[in-house]
Amino acid sequence: MSKRSSMIVAPSRAAGAELALPALGNLDAYISAVHRMPMLTAEQEIELATRYRDHEDLDAARELVMSHLRLAVSIARQYLGYGLPHADLIQEGNVGLMKAVKRFDPTRGVRLVSFAIHWIRAEIHEYVLRNWRLVKLATTKAQRKLFFNLRSNKVDHHTMTGDEVDALAEKLNVSGADVVEMETRMGGHDMALESQGDEDERFAPIAYLQAPEAEPERVIAARERTRLQGEGIEHALASLDERSRRIVETRWLRDDDDGGTKTLHELGAEFGVSAERIRQIETKALQKMKVALAEYA
Repeated sequence: MSKRSSMIVAPSRAAGAELALPALGNLDAYISAVHRMPMLTAEQEIELATRYRDHEDLDAARELVMSHLRLAVSIARQYLGYGLPHADLIQEGNVGLMKAVKRFDPTRGVRLVSFAIHWIRAEIHEYVLRNWRLVKLATTKAQRKLFFNLRSNKVDHHTMTGDEVDALAEKLNVSGADVVEMETRMGGHDMALESQGDEDERFAPIAYLQAPEAEPERVIAARERTRLQGEGIEHALASLDERSRRIVETRWLRDDDDGGTKTLHELGAEFGVSAERIRQIETKALQKMKVALAEYA
């Protein structure tokens, strides 16, 4: 039994105060107690509703709610096919009942039971849609209506044929595509993103849905490398004297379009020194650039 199911009580979100509904640990005992509560006559109902409307008499509101709890139980039973706890469905129906009591106008000539059915169903509908799937199946008013109508009109759990889709679409006054889409949504199941056991880890969705290149750490590292390769190199080269910069650029930073890189001997001839001296200057320049890059980063 769920956490809420252990005791069926509900704060009066409708009346604005606490209404003490039967607090019984056993669901069958609660339902039995609800059905033993006396029903109100039309005159009693009008008198209590008038007291609550005109004087905010919470005792009157409580009596109206208590006498109609069996209605919430009866409507909640119709939604057991969604696999949700019966007690939770009743609890949501009770909330809808209290909202109905708050809005009930005794001068309209309508019994509370007729008025409350809408509010009880609406509250249970919201609960079902919030909890039946982790991902919402229906978000618009039309989708919600189609969801419940499709559940009640499907004969069994098999996939509907084209003729069945067309017939149901005509009956519900919606397009066949809407019926197919909602049936597909309802036929899906929640799936754990990660495996519950080590053996199935490589087959879990997390294994094939992940995109390593999109991980924040890798994205930031890639951006940093790009920045260092551009602005960072320019900053490091600026720290060198003209000869050292010329040697580094012609040895490491030129491509074929720029005439290609030069050898130590070619640079030695250009500057009138030995190839070994060019190598020493190059080594010292690269070390200086490394320090400059570290400071820039």
